[in-house]
Amino acid sequence: MNGKLLVPYVTGGIRPDWTGYVEVYARSGADMIEIGLPFSDPILDGPTIQQASHRALQQGATVRSILDDLAGVDVDVPLIAMTYYNLVMHAPSFCADLAAAGVSGLIVPDVPIDEVDDLAASATAAGVDLVLLAAPTTPGPRLAAIARRSRRFVYAVSVMGTTGERDRLAEDAARLARDLRALTDLPVLLGFGISRPAHAVEAAEAADGVVVASALMRMVLDGADPAEVGAVVAEFRAALDGVGAAVPG
Repeated sequence: MNGKLLVPYVTGGIRPDWTGYVEVYARSGADMIEIGLPFSDPILDGPTIQQASHRALQQGATVRSILDDLAGVDVDVPLIAMTYYNLVMHAPSFCADLAAAGVSGLIVPDVPIDEVDDLAASATAAGVDLVLLAAPTTPGPRLAAIARRSRRFVYAVSVMGTTGERDRLAEDAARLARDLRALTDLPVLLGFGISRPAHAVEAAEAADGVVVASALMRMVLDGADPAEVGAVVAEFRAALDGVGAAVPG
């Protein structure tokens, strides 16, 4: 393995057996696993993740129920929660609750770098890494601040827009990844639109790895069980492991 990172996503509570996806992701080569904490108005998420969040909420999923479920999961890779500030701000112990459930990272995309101080302090106090996002249109000085203040990795958003399956990787994605890698020693992971193993390979030529979300959640919404989705995660893993591999002479 050459160190390219794979971070698959699952919406917490999307099915009663949803933690089975977490477990199979870990067995299928995930380096970290992103857990979506469903919110009623997910402004950054496209139709697939919105549908997944809606389904989870319909089934009664809450932050508390999801964290209780995760507390019973034993995997050997870090768990990274992704949610919106509306949920965070109403729970003073939010970051401590994450840590108690075994979650070691947090992504809150609607908190800009200018307003991140309180959340960053709370996360640090709880031992949770706050991961920040950067977009293709982020100006240079702001990009440097994001790279400096992010923890664990920097999440590079490949397109201006919402999450979702796409036919090809956005043209600006590689440039953004290269710009960020020049600013930080943290891994730079590309997300948004990484829908096929070929996209992951293309992204990993410039970045340190990828986040795969909507493509997997579309499978879950269509009825795929953990083993079926895990097989696709394994395909992404195999594709990433081949990036930069030596060609036999």
